[in-house]
Amino acid sequence: MDRNKEWVMNEIEKIAHFGKGSRGITRLAFTETAVEAQKYVISLMEQVGLKIRMDQIGNIIGRLEGRDDSLPAVITGSHLDTVPEGGKYDGVTGVIGGLVAISRLKDKGGLAHPLELVIFACEESSRFGFATVGSKAMVGLANVSEWSKAKDQSGLSFAEAIAQNHLDIERIGEAARQAEEIKAFVELHIEQGRVLEKEQKTIGIVEAIAAPTRLKIRVEGVAAHSGSTPMEERRDALVSASMIVLAIHEIGAEQSKYGTVATVGMLNVHPGSINVIPGVVEMWVDIRGVNHESIIECLQDIKDAISTIAEGQEIGVSIMLLSAEKPVNMNKDIISLVKKVCMEKKVPHQVIHSQAGHDAMNLSHLAPAGMIFVPSQNGVSHNGEEHTAIDEIMSGIDVLTETLFQLAK
Repeated sequence: MDRNKEWVMNEIEKIAHFGKGSRGITRLAFTETAVEAQKYVISLMEQVGLKIRMDQIGNIIGRLEGRDDSLPAVITGSHLDTVPEGGKYDGVTGVIGGLVAISRLKDKGGLAHPLELVIFACEESSRFGFATVGSKAMVGLANVSEWSKAKDQSGLSFAEAIAQNHLDIERIGEAARQAEEIKAFVELHIEQGRVLEKEQKTIGIVEAIAAPTRLKIRVEGVAAHSGSTPMEERRDALVSASMIVLAIHEIGAEQSKYGTVATVGMLNVHPGSINVIPGVVEMWVDIRGVNHESIIECLQDIKDAISTIAEGQEIGVSIMLLSAEKPVNMNKDIISLVKKVCMEKKVPHQVIHSQAGHDAMNLSHLAPAGMIFVPSQNGVSHNGEEHTAIDEIMSGIDVLTETLFQLAK
């Protein structure tokens, strides 16, 4: 086992201890656990000799100067926050892999362009309902008016949460960078699917990233006593909500031929008592795909189905559009470069789509962007069982290192 492989294995395990529970890792954005993980990785970045700064959304940026500091930076990185009971490879692979790549290039020396490693803040939507917050702010796409309304499940607002980290919601705009500052961005990440595993490929070269369209649906019936209200007189919000869940599933299945998926991931039932007919149900819907027309059709079909159900069940339904992002294509030149690197290194590879969103889709608005995938065992992600073999991670780091070198030399 070479030193780098052992080091990567050990560091992934050490980071996994921040927020580790019996069923997975919980490291929600801006929590004390997430901050402690950041501090630990900052110490690793400092050991490599990176100059560290934090921007006004909480992104951690480590910089290695090149021969000409006036040239735009070549950037890599990912995130450290997780979903509740998530895995130890999602995000972390790109952070540790990026650090190894920069360390190797520092030892090699002679690069013209600066290199940067970024730990993006609040990539996961689990705490506040908004994803890739840090990278949105970095490219000038911060939606401060919406973010300011967001609260976590404990009732703590987004503004209060970032204030606990000495950040001011009124200054988020200062995190935005200019296009001339960045030459390219390349993110290493686990696939979070089974394509590479099924095709027995080591590297996925991402061509397009599916973007989420997210809805909050509120179903309003009438809360009543479960024993004294006859079945024919009920306006049960949960029954109607269940019909909507099934309709969304069926619509997603119909659109799956275009690669589109639709998921109801969370429901809140009120008043939430065993002897009370539910009066209100809130649900959150996630629609994703790389075919924008299919996403629009899926959204319209869902609205039509909800209208039919609401009329038939005599209940009220409101739909709030939380986000509607278009699928993003990765830069063709970077795709070609990664292909060339894989061929030179004789690494089995293929072009692939990402069904999950990533920070790279936002960076693509500011600079040429690309993604390098390594396999996920059994396609499992956002789960304590998440696993990627260390040899596959090291292959990803090798490809990332050479890609960054070619961009920064």
